[in-house]
Amino acid sequence: MTAQLAFDLPARASLRRADFFVSPANALALATVEAATGWPLGKMLLIGPEGSGKTHLAHVWAAANGAQIMAGGSLGLADIEARALTPVVVEDAADVAGDPRAETALFHLHNRLAERRLPLLLTATRPPRDWGLALPDLLSRMQGTAITRIEAPDDALLSAVLLKLFADRQIVVAPALIGWLVARMDRSLAAARDLVARLDAEALARGGPVTRQLAAELLDEALDRN
Repeated sequence: MTAQLAFDLPARASLRRADFFVSPANALALATVEAATGWPLGKMLLIGPEGSGKTHLAHVWAAANGAQIMAGGSLGLADIEARALTPVVVEDAADVAGDPRAETALFHLHNRLAERRLPLLLTATRPPRDWGLALPDLLSRMQGTAITRIEAPDDALLSAVLLKLFADRQIVVAPALIGWLVARMDRSLAAARDLVARLDAEALARGGPVTRQLAAELLDEALDRN
């Protein structure tokens, strides 16, 4: 028998509004982000754990508002005057901390958007007081930004995310497997992504489907490593 070659191909994740599953963990954040006209001072900081859906929600908002999406860590290299002509999303905004050019760029971006009455959405995993900002004026601006949160995922959200992750990879699994995984996996969306990626790679390597037995083996291996 010829062994099947396994290629770790990137999954194409859908970031449309229709694919954003709403649950008690994220319903308030979704409503707040979508109501941009009511944001205090025209800005909002979306906080949530790694892999909680912040990027998906940011893309939904950007598409609806004609916004540019910028990475916090690359702001120091950006032409802020040119970028501050439309609404903006700054993803992983805390990454500016410790980089004088990036901190200064975010400060100027904030001010230019405010002057032009254009909304600013930022994402981060923690509030600004914990970013380690060195620029006092930027810290003041960020601490004056309203916050909305995506909470830790509940069972309904984890189940929906697992289904979506499998669908993104064109993998069909038994419905009962989803509930089985939710009861045993680490309770984060980042862990869901990692688990689905590992199941996909291992199933390809073995030339078979994703099954409960395969999932049990991978989860046991993860426990042994920890």
